[in-house]
Amino acid sequence: MTSSQPTHPTIEIGGVPVGRDHEPFIIAEMSGNHDGSLDKALDIVRAAAAAGAHAVKLQTYTAQTITLDVDSPEFRLSDDHPLWGGRRLHDLYEEAHTPWEWHEPVFSLARELGMLAFSSPFDPTAVEFLEGLGVPAYKIASSEIVDLPLIRLAAGTGKPIIISTGMASVGEIHAAVEAARSVGNEQVIVLSCTASYPADPSASNLRGIPVMQDAFGTPIGLSDHTMGVGAAVASIAFGAVLVEKHVTLSRDEGGVDSDFSLEPDELALLVSETKVAWQALGEPRIGARESEREGLRFRRSLFVVEDVQEGEPVTARNVRSVRPSTGLAPDTFSLLEGRTFRRSVARGTPMSWDLV
Repeated sequence: MTSSQPTHPTIEIGGVPVGRDHEPFIIAEMSGNHDGSLDKALDIVRAAAAAGAHAVKLQTYTAQTITLDVDSPEFRLSDDHPLWGGRRLHDLYEEAHTPWEWHEPVFSLARELGMLAFSSPFDPTAVEFLEGLGVPAYKIASSEIVDLPLIRLAAGTGKPIIISTGMASVGEIHAAVEAARSVGNEQVIVLSCTASYPADPSASNLRGIPVMQDAFGTPIGLSDHTMGVGAAVASIAFGAVLVEKHVTLSRDEGGVDSDFSLEPDELALLVSETKVAWQALGEPRIGARESEREGLRFRRSLFVVEDVQEGEPVTARNVRSVRPSTGLAPDTFSLLEGRTFRRSVARGTPMSWDLV
């Protein structure tokens, strides 16, 4: 399943280029970490901006639009779930949802602070609502990747579509990407993702990132639920162009997603270290870099290390390997040893064949 799309496409989100030739695009996912407080939500926006994130993202749903108010085993999480064991879906989403009337002040503050702001819609009413707020992109959550009508609706707006792929098969990802393209939208970014909370780093499977790029012909990013920034930084080496991480003001304060969220100082570290990782990629070549030009001058070579007279033999006492590099290569000493100097030579003269 190979796409005919460009190998390294660049996509613009709100005027910001996202692709292999640009520094990693960092999304701070607020999710339910506002804990039902608009003031806290706005503080998270301020913290994300101060940390250098490119965008802040919300999730646009209500408990009623994402599930049903039903109490049966189908509508409860498993008892052994590490964070939300036994909870009813409706109760969890009621707690975690971001009130729709908060979106405008959150988005406005983000823009005021120089960040982009957008959201994950979970049903058609959310797309309609977000269109009214002029969002620059849409994120499709992992569980919604099978909702192809929702993907086509969001892609039909002409905005970039970011598709998270936790739990998805190759066929499901292909279907989602093609759903977006079917309405004429080629601005698709696919996110490698492990949909467990928190995710074990061993399940990240970062080696799959270049495989995904070859398969789908889109830029590939990472939606990361591991603790810390290690997996996210490593993903850049495999070609990730975007990293999304959940963000909280303090894990100690609790909250539905706080256990696998970054605190502000960690988000700042993510921004700086993914940029360093991207800068370090370079090109697929081996050899001296331009920045090493001065260092080349100070490689070792053979020099006359004491004054010698015409006719004296070359010995290990009067010729040695030292820095800098303007003399003969050190390995030529065996060819020089025992030969005689043609003329008197001062200490500090680089060895050359015309001296013997």
